[in-house]
Amino acid sequence: MYISDTHLKTFLADAGLVSQKDFDVAEQEAKAAGKTIGDILIAKNAIGEDELRRTYAYILGIPFVSLTTEKIKYETLSMIPEPVARRNNIIAYNRRGDELEVAMLDTDDLAAIDFIKKKTHLKILSRLTDVASVKFALKEYQQSLKDNLGDVIQRETAALLKSAPDAKEEDLRQVAEGVSAVRIVDTLIRHANAQGASDIHIEPLQESLLIRYRIDGILHDAMELPKHAANAITARVKVLANMKLDEHRLPQDGRFGAESGGEKISFRVSILPTYFGEKIVMRLLRDSISGFTLESIGFHGSGLERMHESMRSTTGMILSCGPTGAGKSTTLYTLLDIINTPDVNISTIEDPIEYQMARINQTQVRPEIGFTFANGLRSLVRQDPDIIMVGEIRDKETASLAINAALTGHLVLSTLHTNSAAGAIPRLLDMGVEPFLLVSTLRVIIGQRLVRKLSPDREKYELSREEQAQLEKEIDAGTVLRALKEEKAIAKDATWKNIPFYRPKETTESPSGYSGRIGIYEVLPVTSTIKELMMGNNSGDAIDKQARSEGMLSMSEDGIFKAAQGVTTIEEVLRVITE
Repeated sequence: MYISDTHLKTFLADAGLVSQKDFDVAEQEAKAAGKTIGDILIAKNAIGEDELRRTYAYILGIPFVSLTTEKIKYETLSMIPEPVARRNNIIAYNRRGDELEVAMLDTDDLAAIDFIKKKTHLKILSRLTDVASVKFALKEYQQSLKDNLGDVIQRETAALLKSAPDAKEEDLRQVAEGVSAVRIVDTLIRHANAQGASDIHIEPLQESLLIRYRIDGILHDAMELPKHAANAITARVKVLANMKLDEHRLPQDGRFGAESGGEKISFRVSILPTYFGEKIVMRLLRDSISGFTLESIGFHGSGLERMHESMRSTTGMILSCGPTGAGKSTTLYTLLDIINTPDVNISTIEDPIEYQMARINQTQVRPEIGFTFANGLRSLVRQDPDIIMVGEIRDKETASLAINAALTGHLVLSTLHTNSAAGAIPRLLDMGVEPFLLVSTLRVIIGQRLVRKLSPDREKYELSREEQAQLEKEIDAGTVLRALKEEKAIAKDATWKNIPFYRPKETTESPSGYSGRIGIYEVLPVTSTIKELMMGNNSGDAIDKQARSEGMLSMSEDGIFKAAQGVTTIEEVLRVITE
């Protein structure tokens, strides 16, 4: 939005919004910094950002609209996909015939306007708006989608009752491909994706069909459907996942892909017979994980340095440990994304392939035909790899092959189901791996869990004496305080008494007060002292004690570190650690 400095100066002075002196100072600073006068005026709090935007609209003759009191029709709002609207701060709010009015923070964003014109084939009329209007409209996406999808599901389940109240075996495929079944399953997928769910649970009860979503690691009831919809929904999911339609007595697993909200998603499907029917669980796997960094998933300080140091190795093994759902795969994929350069050959053997990554050779195990981790790993080492990722070490054979690969010039990444980083060593020894082989190959072991992150709207508080005493029982408070000061997260003279913590605050945008998840970690480097303990067949507790004496933060301590930064809450950390 180009406006000459003279025009802007005259209008602001005439309107009494900015004094001539303030404008002249801003003009000089703008020239020196190579910025616009508007940016300088906003930075100096001489004028508000929205107030300046209204001024621009008036001078340029562009209509200014406020959307905070408008009820936008879902059909109009959804003409611009939510990711595009959020990324470009552009909202479709009114359609008249072949004209579409869009509210924008920057009407010079011609690329966004051109994209919408091509997508809708309508004449685009751009209007200026303010930040509050954009935030309000983005919230409307969620509510409008929820209302719209609820109407669709209610209408289509009613249609199912009329068309196929008691579907017979021979009718199942016809029902599965019917309009109602297709719309219901498609709507559930869109709804779950819009809610940010990682899993969809479809559970048959005695009188109804319960739909639940796992959001940020917690299961929530989403809706209840009539019992008569169960056959059609189950049949539709089986068709999508290429399963046997007439098999109701045995568990089945499958997979399919779909597109929702402008992004590609893979669905891993599991069907299990229960007393009242077949239960379906669909895991949503966003196809691309590119762009994650170790910092963005929660690594910091000395743990981050140790991770980068281990990735510079060309041989050896990096292990990620934790229970199911602890984020181990995300950690390994993030490491692969960082070390995925043109000069290396990376191969993986996984069960299942959770994310597809460019320039990486990913292989899915198939135990039913004898293609196991061990067999796959034998083949991988003959494919001239530099880096190998083994989805999970489950038995002695896989462990021995992975360690042999690490010994013979490969960097091996894998996961192990243990509760802590130190617990990985006794587990491998129990599998029959020789201690001297572990000493020669292990580079770093990561223990991890996932905690929910606080939403931006949160409630600040300070610990009482009782809470401080309780906290000191749970963790080594001195170690955490020292780490916070070393990373300059708090003042040098800060104590637990004056460090602010936060509680979740429920809002319409975030009912739980949490949004998203982040990892809490313990990063155990295999140092010379740890190697001595391994050779002496010492317990996991002894290894953990030594690692902590050498500066390793435990998972609970890393969690409290993040709570002190306002990332999560103390209660959330304790919930996850004690599960």
